[in-house]
Amino acid sequence: MNIHDELHDKAMCGALLEKLSESIQAYGRPIRFMEVCGTHTVSIFQSGLRSLLPEGLSHLSGPGCPVCVTHDAEVATFLKLAEKENVILATFGDLIRVPAPDGRSLKHAMAGGAQVQIVYSPMDAVKLAKENPHKEVVFLGVGFETTAPTIAATVLYAKKNGIKNYSVFCCHKLVPPALKVLLDNNLQDRYIDAFLLPGHVSLVLGLEPFEFMAQDYQYPAVVAGFEPAEIIHALYMISEQKRKGIAKVENAYTRAVSYEGNVTAKAMLASVFDVCDTKWRGLGEIPQSGLKIKAELEEFDALCKLNVSLAVTKPLAGCKCGEVLQGKITPAQCPLFGKVCTPQNPTGPCMVSTEGSCAAWYTYQGL
Repeated sequence: MNIHDELHDKAMCGALLEKLSESIQAYGRPIRFMEVCGTHTVSIFQSGLRSLLPEGLSHLSGPGCPVCVTHDAEVATFLKLAEKENVILATFGDLIRVPAPDGRSLKHAMAGGAQVQIVYSPMDAVKLAKENPHKEVVFLGVGFETTAPTIAATVLYAKKNGIKNYSVFCCHKLVPPALKVLLDNNLQDRYIDAFLLPGHVSLVLGLEPFEFMAQDYQYPAVVAGFEPAEIIHALYMISEQKRKGIAKVENAYTRAVSYEGNVTAKAMLASVFDVCDTKWRGLGEIPQSGLKIKAELEEFDALCKLNVSLAVTKPLAGCKCGEVLQGKITPAQCPLFGKVCTPQNPTGPCMVSTEGSCAAWYTYQGL
């Protein structure tokens, strides 16, 4: 039996669920955990794990989908860039259908003649620039600490190889500052009891940047892998912390994540980006929670290069993606969910992205 099959093994998962149930019963109070990774969101729903959670354990989705947390102002700026002459936008496919506040998306821009290319790797965008030397290729840099190093690598490659028609619109977000905002907001309502930490982000960052959650806020937080057995094991570790009355940052994904993280990837980030304030959908502007291209690499900063400023926007009318991303409501509690807003006709980004909690809820709840 290989590791994938083992971590999906029905008997093993059943035994772990039984241990988890016993731990929750021993604790004697409900536990509401929040996952902050879009891959966890999909895995929890796709595996059926959400419906198998023991009584007393409930699940909230947080701001772990990179497309979902991209701010309205950034999405509107995508369209401003698309309107520029001799510009090719290179993007991952999920961004094509994300609507700006006026309802338009890059899909509409493409229909109007804008040059937008879906790529599967940031290096594909560099290749596009080499193949189109008389056009400016702008890569839409969306994502967390997981994708940012690969985009940093494209900037360094373009610099080294003299590719002058490549630039990045940097919309990267940093997870730990957003968790601090969630914790501050949660102090009064206490609707979150513990956190399932993101495996991919932790692979880059390690555990140290999350230690404040236990030390300063006394919240259990456990890094989890993505297979059912790994998630159940992490939830058991959370439950045991609650039962024992302790709060720690623990690692249940030791086959991939180390305490110090990926030193090479972190060095790559530091060589290309500076930390900056940035806007998050649903959370507003969070200090020191984003990345911007360093001044000495400004030639690769799309907004500076093309003299484009961040758009000023109003929120999407009626869309509750912000509340969903904070775990304040479930997708089904949004009045647009399943009615006006569906995967075929999305109103907000949480229904667009494959990692969005609204899309997962809609798809796997059988709506």
